[in-house]
Amino acid sequence: MNHILFSIAQSWFILDSPVNPTSSILSWIEERNRTVSVDIHKIQPEKNGFWFYDQEKGCIRNQNHSFFTITGYEKESNGRMISQPIILQQEIGYLGIICREINGIMHFLMQAKIEPGNINKIQISPTIQATKSNFTQKHGGNKPPYLEYFLNASKRKIVVDQIQSEQSSRFYKKRNRNIIIQVDEEVPVLPSHKWMTLGQIKCLMQQDNLVNMDTRTVLSCIPFSKLELSRMELLTLADKFSDKQLFCSVFEGMGQNLLPQVYQKINNCKMFDESQHRLVSLHKLDGWEMQNGEFVCQSPAPFKVIFCDIAIEGREVKHWTQPLFEATGTATFGLICCEEDGILKFLVKIMPEVGCFDSVELGPTVQQEAVMSYPTEDAVSKFFWNQLKAGHGIFFDHLLSEEGGRFYHEQNRNILMRVKKEDLPALPEEYFLLDYRTLNELVQVNNCLNIQLRNLLSLLEA
Repeated sequence: MNHILFSIAQSWFILDSPVNPTSSILSWIEERNRTVSVDIHKIQPEKNGFWFYDQEKGCIRNQNHSFFTITGYEKESNGRMISQPIILQQEIGYLGIICREINGIMHFLMQAKIEPGNINKIQISPTIQATKSNFTQKHGGNKPPYLEYFLNASKRKIVVDQIQSEQSSRFYKKRNRNIIIQVDEEVPVLPSHKWMTLGQIKCLMQQDNLVNMDTRTVLSCIPFSKLELSRMELLTLADKFSDKQLFCSVFEGMGQNLLPQVYQKINNCKMFDESQHRLVSLHKLDGWEMQNGEFVCQSPAPFKVIFCDIAIEGREVKHWTQPLFEATGTATFGLICCEEDGILKFLVKIMPEVGCFDSVELGPTVQQEAVMSYPTEDAVSKFFWNQLKAGHGIFFDHLLSEEGGRFYHEQNRNILMRVKKEDLPALPEEYFLLDYRTLNELVQVNNCLNIQLRNLLSLLEA
């Protein structure tokens, strides 16, 4: 495993590859965008259609009771009521990447995939991105390519195998299996796939909406904290890092061990949470109603539910209809970092969310929906917004898409910001300053870091 992780770390700094130069990858995506037939448009739900609003059961579902349903959710906490639709999809799907050393350099087999909700058709996706319904063929389509590599993962070298949460503001306790396997043999490469270095993928993250959310979450799980390096190996990697504090945070060992304090506060939140929540019929949600074929809120809300007719060439199923959550604006996810004792540390926050598998997870410094039904500002978020407005310390600022299989044209602003520690306000008790290795240790445990934080960490040294 140590050799594999070191090879992956080296691949981080290979910004172009003779196997597939970045220019050819971009041309390949452009060509597929031009030639792959896609037709996606909003429709009115039909009472007897495959997907429909079941008024008797109070949910949006399909005729087969399969894939997922959309029902109502209510949560009462500290005198505040949250009411919204939520996606029920209890099955665990695969988000899997195959990696292989080619000419001594670790490469990742990535897919040019079109999801129905993607804002720009093709995005760079994992080798396989499939719900359990997909790969057990409940939809009647073909099995996803490369599935057998992951079904037989025990015969491979497993780099990552984690059950991680999805967007808990939209899904109810939804999780996916984030998995990376390393193979030694030749792998047949379909026209929809190409080998890329980790450095190439990270460079492509600098382009808006090009590397999808599922790729970002899988790569965030690479267990660099398990990598043991000799002095020579440390110097080899250090020479390649432009950000020396980040290098120390990733590879040179943890600073103060704050894991007991983190777990203590998180477990207190879980243990003493007295909020009441329940799944309810959609028609019982206060202020929500079906209007012109869309399920919408009468007051400002972060999203609405729409129905789409979808035809995508090359998918396991070529034509279908389904509901999608359409965002009503652009959310902002921000992660502040600062140097402390020569090590870069990240300001993270205990984040409760309506659909969270276990009440709370660690989230980024700021996780702000475009439309919020209740105020969330504290001294830290005010500091972040003031820094952002002034343009101070920003070293990554791009629009990146959310999950296109369930969300329609949802792109959110992802910001990495560096400040001086002494400029930070006093931190409320739900915040922690943690180095990368500590966060990387936590990501090896299921359901500790939420998907927004995992995605932001994947953007480092992009």
